[in-house]
Amino acid sequence: MGSKLTLSTLGAVMSNTDSFIEEVTEEVRRDKLYAALRKYGWIGILAVAAIVGGAAYSEYNKAQARAQAEATGDSMLAALQLDESAERAAALALVEVENPSASAIVSLMTAAEQSSAGETASANETLQSVANAQDLPLIYRQIASFKALGLSAAELPVEERRAGYEALSQPGNPLRLLATEQLGLIDIEAGDTAAALVVFQGIIDDSEATADLQQRSVQLMVALGAEPDLTQLTAAGN
Repeated sequence: MGSKLTLSTLGAVMSNTDSFIEEVTEEVRRDKLYAALRKYGWIGILAVAAIVGGAAYSEYNKAQARAQAEATGDSMLAALQLDESAERAAALALVEVENPSASAIVSLMTAAEQSSAGETASANETLQSVANAQDLPLIYRQIASFKALGLSAAELPVEERRAGYEALSQPGNPLRLLATEQLGLIDIEAGDTAAALVVFQGIIDDSEATADLQQRSVQLMVALGAEPDLTQLTAAGN
């Protein structure tokens, strides 16, 4: 009986010992955690401050960009509401834009108004400034080059215009088919009807050509006395 009591007491003691060890271990862990927080807690605070500050700065930048875009839009609308092309061109030229793409758009609009006002030299100068600006996206430079070639058609030699449009008619260029159409018109101007017919038939057969562009090619071929092959056009329509 005494032996059983001794074993029971021993078990209770061992159980209490295990609980005590666990409590001490947990206390040590807490002490280490608090010590670590006291030592390195500033890093967490700094990280939180950086995240909050970064988010605030990002929102501030977005608000500034939005306000600037709205101001630019208001200036452009005010300029376009003026009565005369010359007035609109002058007002657009004064619009201050920091974004390169927006600046290119404003310049292209300015050139269009200058051209409408008969200020061909100024319009061409504006277009050339866009075409030669290496910091602008390529598409804007290509549009400016295309418009400049058309604007200077009366002054530029045929071969110079041909070279300009050939550069824009390369595969992958967004203005490829429009430039190709101009090459066909240059062939007509040069008296090479056969070459022009090949160009226009190629546009009709091109799956990337718009319906308007294909229709113009059909009309030009008919005007030149030829009968367009509409096989590809019909097949595409089906």
